[in-house]
Amino acid sequence: MIAPMAAIIPAVFLQEGGRFCKLNKKLADRFRFLAVIRKFFLERDFIDVLTPPLVSCPVIEPHIHPFRVSSSQRLDQGSDFYLHTSPEFWMKSLLSEGFENIFTLSYCFRDGPPSPIHRPQFLMLEWYRAHESYHQIACDLEELTRALLGSFGRNDLIAVEKMSVAEIFRCHLGIDILELSCKESLGDYIKNHHPDIPLPKIALSWEDYYHLLFLNKISPLLRRYPFLILDEYPAELRALSRLKPCDPRVCERFEYFVHGVEVANCYGELTHLEEQKKCFQEFDKVRTQVGQERMPEPALLYRALEKGIPPSAGIALGVERFMGVLLDREEIFLTEESS
Repeated sequence: MIAPMAAIIPAVFLQEGGRFCKLNKKLADRFRFLAVIRKFFLERDFIDVLTPPLVSCPVIEPHIHPFRVSSSQRLDQGSDFYLHTSPEFWMKSLLSEGFENIFTLSYCFRDGPPSPIHRPQFLMLEWYRAHESYHQIACDLEELTRALLGSFGRNDLIAVEKMSVAEIFRCHLGIDILELSCKESLGDYIKNHHPDIPLPKIALSWEDYYHLLFLNKISPLLRRYPFLILDEYPAELRALSRLKPCDPRVCERFEYFVHGVEVANCYGELTHLEEQKKCFQEFDKVRTQVGQERMPEPALLYRALEKGIPPSAGIALGVERFMGVLLDREEIFLTEESS
């Protein structure tokens, strides 16, 4: 049972006639949301961990842009400081030290274009399970959603639907996205069947074509699915996940959509060192091709993989975005401008 509001915030703050008058309800709801999350994981014997926000390698994926920190000091091997875009590398380091069920709830930082659901600093919830399939993370996610809704007096969670990426493309566009596995074939399909999709006059990767097609033709339809887990992403989008042994055309990755908004990204984690190095080299090549800043090698991650990470699954969830779409709140980011 989820604790009532009075059990999370001291009663003295709730008395309108008391010394503190009444709480700012928006702020109180934000902190209550965080308290329910922590309670959820602690009750399931997860360890609440902290990770350093200043790192030497913040990210390897080319579509995520970090903040460089100006400092007279250096970190490992003379590298610069960056603000972390995710606690992922440190969490995996903890897995290599024998930790099993762990979570962290803290701020992350990304230098991307602002939007109603993007901020340069935002709260990230990440949790990992050692010796578990990523399907167990999906079960956690559904239970967490119910707990959060219940704590706000809501019971409107329809069962979470599950579809593969191939299924949703087949359902709405009538194509087998896994058959369009080279950039030329996918690019030709878009040009011939969806001329309304704007194509920039630069060289595009398969991933670029995929995202253009997904964002223009699939994403607008996702509001039909109030709670949707979209599973088995094409291997080209594996990022740091492992390929499925039964079908290497896809990977152990899902994203969670609530009322059409993507709020979480889950991997069956890649734990093979040489394969991870290969991924880094591929991403580094893309960064160079598009003129982005190259990242240092993720030494912390490499050390963890060399030491040994058990078969694991992990997920990253944008907390404010999740709260906003889950509870239908227009402004939920706790920033200097909005607090």
